[in-house]
Amino acid sequence: MRWITGWFVSIIVSVYLFVDAPKHGKNKWLWAILGLLFGLFTFGIYLIKTGRKGLGWTVLIVSIIIYSIFILVYVFYFLLLMIGYSNV
Repeated sequence: MRWITGWFVSIIVSVYLFVDAPKHGKNKWLWAILGLLFGLFTFGIYLIKTGRKGLGWTVLIVSIIIYSIFILVYVFYFLLLMIGYSNV
């Protein structure tokens, strides 16, 4: 279910970038594809590149923290599986 939420956020970001990029002289296809692949990370960079630095850095830092937490959780879960812990 989490990956569905992630794709939904990426699609929303991608649509926003597709619509907003031409207003700032940016390639709408490039930013939309990057938004679809990398989601909030791309959105933060886009905001920084278009002059909205405060909001852009905030989004970028929050997205890095969120991605880092997910990576740590999955690594921890994998390590627990490797040492034989199971909740069954």
